[in-house]
Amino acid sequence: MILEPVPPYRPSHFRVKFATSAWERRACAALRRQVFCAEQGIFTDDDRDAIDAHAIPICALSTLGGDADAVVGTVRIHEVPERPGEWWGSRLAVAREFRGTAALGAGLIQVAVSSAHARGCTRFLAHVQERNVPLFAALHWTSLDTVALHRRPHHLMQADLAAYPPMHDPEHGLVTLAKAA
Repeated sequence: MILEPVPPYRPSHFRVKFATSAWERRACAALRRQVFCAEQGIFTDDDRDAIDAHAIPICALSTLGGDADAVVGTVRIHEVPERPGEWWGSRLAVAREFRGTAALGAGLIQVAVSSAHARGCTRFLAHVQERNVPLFAALHWTSLDTVALHRRPHHLMQADLAAYPPMHDPEHGLVTLAKAA
């Protein structure tokens, strides 16, 4: 009898929410290091900066049997203390093996902007790597300017808050489904 190889497990859905537990926050930091240090080489050892002291981390969790299994995407948001109502998103990252398998980037952006909107955001901005501009444009963002950050072209982009209704329970977040095979 010849046994067929078992394909690797692929979750059918993902939960996108605020990273509320210590393991979620650690996994968000590890994923950021993997993407921005190891893969892209933007930073040497760690991408953490002063913003992390007051930023809110958001995670995309894969599930196994309905329970959170691993952090497969992350972004952080923060309000600018000197400009109340102005919020920024940054460090959007999705694990390589989950890129294109679900709407993880869109889900992370939805929770980021909608949760800030619920907290009094009147303007939501991000510096977006040039290759990701089409995704943001499709999600109701406008490019305001082009800038070079970390030796790479970026766009300063602003979200259309009308497209992001306030999310008052981002600790619970939302569910996004994997794409059909």
